[in-house]
Amino acid sequence: MGVGAIGVVRLSGKDALSITQRLTQKKEFLPRYATLCHVYDEGEVVDEVIVLYFQAPHSYTCEDVCEIQCHGGVVLAREILRLCLVNGARMATEGEFTKRAFLHGRIDFSQVQAIGNLIQAQSLQASKMMSRQLMGSLRDFVEQSRESLLRALAFSETMIDYSDEDIPEDALEELGRDISSLQKQLVQILEFSKMRSKILEGHVLCIVGKPNVGKSSLLNAILMQERAIVSNVAGTTRDTIEEVIFIDGHLVRIIDTAGIREGGDEIESIGVQRSLRAIEKSDIVLVVFDASRRLDEEDLQIIAHLDALPRKQVFAICNKNDLAPLLDVELLKGKLKGVEFFSMQTQSVGDILELKARIGQKILQEMPAQENILLTADYQIDCVTKAIATLEMAEKHLQTLELELFSYHLNDAIEQISLLTKPYNIEEMFDRMFSIFCLGK
Repeated sequence: MGVGAIGVVRLSGKDALSITQRLTQKKEFLPRYATLCHVYDEGEVVDEVIVLYFQAPHSYTCEDVCEIQCHGGVVLAREILRLCLVNGARMATEGEFTKRAFLHGRIDFSQVQAIGNLIQAQSLQASKMMSRQLMGSLRDFVEQSRESLLRALAFSETMIDYSDEDIPEDALEELGRDISSLQKQLVQILEFSKMRSKILEGHVLCIVGKPNVGKSSLLNAILMQERAIVSNVAGTTRDTIEEVIFIDGHLVRIIDTAGIREGGDEIESIGVQRSLRAIEKSDIVLVVFDASRRLDEEDLQIIAHLDALPRKQVFAICNKNDLAPLLDVELLKGKLKGVEFFSMQTQSVGDILELKARIGQKILQEMPAQENILLTADYQIDCVTKAIATLEMAEKHLQTLELELFSYHLNDAIEQISLLTKPYNIEEMFDRMFSIFCLGK
């Protein structure tokens, strides 16, 4: 990131237009049109600028907004900012523009979160999901779900008031289908949202193997740079090395681990323990074997470590396939069941590209459809979990025609779903959320 060609100073509030008029010595600005003019300081031209005027309520904040676009660099933007302050403006606090948009009802709480996550998105997939949420996908789901539950509640309350009347069988069946359908949607959203760390923070890929099988060479080849020291001396890598790369648009955090083996000095033993912890938190494991060496006890120990963990996406990399093959691949396949095998040499660009493509395919297979709603806050996960549970209770009471209890649980579900876009303790949420925004947002 370098110096930009254009600098932008944004003003919002009832005096935004009057301050801009004083700075530019221009009386009129046509809303939503770009106006070429100059900024003056005591009659002297500071810069030639373009001004965009957004008249309230048709702006990001629902207030009068003026954007002064000046030439890039630090000096001019800083001087125009100084002139704005001299003429009655004040510096915005972190996220204040978005906070004002929320307070004026332009966006809801879920969209505020989406903006924060969009700013910090580290992959195209994450930015697309946050863009959909910013467009109101979660808000629309909440509104539709509330409307459906309110209709069910109204029907239930009517039947309670007219308890002498027979309840139509077809109406009960339709009600049950609606409740069940909403439950399934909530379960899908919840399951998808459990993957939020992978989507927002990246998938964790761990390279493991015994010492001197080519792990560091593999890392360097994937990164296309000399990140790790490569040596014929076993145990050169004594700590985990972490890097970030994009594979088919997915953010991947690669961890190169110290060679796993028993014995070694104290420092190497600490590195091995860190390697084992890295395997535990990884989503994808590349376990590297030397194709020019027979399977030995150190290889078997690594296989045992993998077997003891919950099933992960594992690639068995048979490295150094350009040398005389001594590794019994069939024996290895018998010990590593359900694992994808890949024979390669780290010096081959074609092999590295093929490996990356296969990793990308694994990630894609694991990821659900991007159209799903992603819950990014812990309180939202909690609300959906509670809503699913209370809808299950409502469904049971509907089947036994206990309509008072059915209505009680419907009310609870409506409350939990409503909280997705409008939580309690909103001021506390504000302070935490807007602190991650930049000043201009």
